[in-house]
Amino acid sequence: MQDTRALTIALAGNPNAGKTSIFNALTGAHHKVGNYPGVTVEKREGSLEFQGWNIHIVDLPGTYSLTAYSLDEVVARDFVLNEKPDIIVDVLDSTNLERNLYLLLQLIELGLPVVAALNMADEAAEKGIVIDHTILSKTLGVPMVPTVGSRGEGARELLETVISTFEAHTLPRMPSYGADIEAHIAALVELLKEDKDFAAAYSPRWMAIKLIEKDPDARKRIEHHARAAKIHAALEAAWHWITLHYGKDAEIILSEQRYGYIHGAVSEAIHRKRLRGISLTERIDRFVMHPIVGLPLFFFIIWAIFKLTFVVGEYPVAWLEQLFGYLEAVVQHSTLPAMIQDLLINGIIHGVGGVLSFVPLIVILFFCISVLEDTGYIARAAFLTDHFLHTIGLHGQSFMPLMLGFGCSVPAIMATRTLKSPKERIATILAIPFISCGGKLPIYVLLAGTFFPKNASTVVMLMYAAGLVLSILSTFFLRRTVLRGESMPFVMELPPYRMPTLKGVLWHVWEKTWSYVRKAGTIILAVSVLMWIITSYPKAKGIEEFASGAQASVAEALPELSDAAITARVEVLVRQYQLEHSIAGQIGKIIEPVIAPIGFNWKIGIALIPGFTAKELVVSTLGVLYGAPVDESGESPSLRQSLREAPDWSPRIALALMAFILVMPPCFASLATIRAEAGNKWLAFQVAYSLVLAWLISFLVSMLGRAAGM
Repeated sequence: MQDTRALTIALAGNPNAGKTSIFNALTGAHHKVGNYPGVTVEKREGSLEFQGWNIHIVDLPGTYSLTAYSLDEVVARDFVLNEKPDIIVDVLDSTNLERNLYLLLQLIELGLPVVAALNMADEAAEKGIVIDHTILSKTLGVPMVPTVGSRGEGARELLETVISTFEAHTLPRMPSYGADIEAHIAALVELLKEDKDFAAAYSPRWMAIKLIEKDPDARKRIEHHARAAKIHAALEAAWHWITLHYGKDAEIILSEQRYGYIHGAVSEAIHRKRLRGISLTERIDRFVMHPIVGLPLFFFIIWAIFKLTFVVGEYPVAWLEQLFGYLEAVVQHSTLPAMIQDLLINGIIHGVGGVLSFVPLIVILFFCISVLEDTGYIARAAFLTDHFLHTIGLHGQSFMPLMLGFGCSVPAIMATRTLKSPKERIATILAIPFISCGGKLPIYVLLAGTFFPKNASTVVMLMYAAGLVLSILSTFFLRRTVLRGESMPFVMELPPYRMPTLKGVLWHVWEKTWSYVRKAGTIILAVSVLMWIITSYPKAKGIEEFASGAQASVAEALPELSDAAITARVEVLVRQYQLEHSIAGQIGKIIEPVIAPIGFNWKIGIALIPGFTAKELVVSTLGVLYGAPVDESGESPSLRQSLREAPDWSPRIALALMAFILVMPPCFASLATIRAEAGNKWLAFQVAYSLVLAWLISFLVSMLGRAAGM
């Protein structure tokens, strides 16, 4: 039996080349997501066993070149240079080969085995593009495998080609830059080889080319080279010669030489059929990208998504609430000790159950957004909003991180690494926390459904819209004060429209939903139990006397109630008395003077505290604070009903709390990401700025609500 051998593949490619679909087709469910060391750029790794090989795949961030500018590009280049994978698989967009082959030539120059996946082969055929991959492979010296990543076609052939290429130690053919430039490259290569350690760490030819291109990272890497002085002298001579003979900068000349080489290879291997009429993508774009229709259509689509989320999600949410009510009744009537019953009901069922009830809404919302992403519509929305974003001082590419913010602020903040202007990047990072993430949605749904039942979806939509408006106004202010500077032009590729695959969409939904559920089962469970402890201890002095007095008062005031109903009401009063004298009650009363002008009491103050850990915890904490016991009918009122009947709540308070949640600092995970991406100074600014703004806006909302008679 053949022993399993190890093989590491670096998966590279341009953005929108279908690299993720190839990665998913190869690894299936066997992958994990983390961060590259020292940065918050997402790192996806997968593994599989194939023909006796244990294959490890690292999915690199999308990049157009190995001359790195954005954080994404730096990570992709540094991984290939420093980690030296066994083989590189470059995923190419078959519908736009000339641009994609530019990265391939740079990968070839690294001196590592390379295989190319001619992805989206089906779309190329639909456009009349006929690619002879055999000729292209011979011309470039790189094995080419046609694939359709979204359907998994060609995945097996790609793996077989990778293994055979690695086993044969086949290296790609180096592109030529012409005899004169090659002479300068050769001279630099000889000098670089004189330092054996350096030559072992980096491909001398790749480094020589990068030095001629004036790559700042390459120049930094040769500072400690044994022949650094001679290398610099040779470089000056090469730059002078190229400028003198070509009349252009060396970087431009090498780029032109690459594209000339690519054009020659493509002209032999690619033929285009004449197709009648215009493509489906062009026909759709005439309507979707129309200067008058485009933006209203975009806002209508977003509104429709929220409307669908609440109309469809209302039923499963009600079923889950009934389920947790049933579980509470079971525990209430069990023979478990009173303390255990109290922990299970008030700590876990009211806390975690309150959050899990909203999972159906999360699933529906993420499903709709994933469909928009996979069809290619989100990229077009970025173009539609580009002009407006420029007027407030953001880059058109900021649209994507802002859209991701509707799911979670952490990946949204990480996505700003594609922005090349530091000031635009900081401005986008500071704008993202005002976008309503998935963690804020359960709070909006709870409060809107409780106090505005007939217009719940409209209220929630208004909260999302308010977040967008606030992020716009905040950015407009910051870009004209502390982050003043010019906006960079927006260049982004529009992918063709694609029919989303059910597998791909469901995978996206599963990843996001599982992250939400996992948080409920870990962080939210832990904080819910902690909240139960600090609301239950220390036991209030004189609680027995208070209970007796409450029993008599309720019986006297409401003689028509049954004994069971009186007992249920007394239990609520006793619990509130205990809350007021607990650790949580004391903390809440310390906070209360600060939030009292808004209309918040100490209980709401307590609920806000765990919101710094995760916004969903506000719901679970309210569940612990306001959850009512099982009544005489054997049923437990839902949290909505308990809040609606609470004397310290009203539509005005609900709106003010939603406004505070919208603006307050994001969760700890998001704050940690801001610190990693922007530094301590901007982290401190974000926290202070958000807290002050949250108080002011919620105070204003509360005053307007009072004036409106709410």
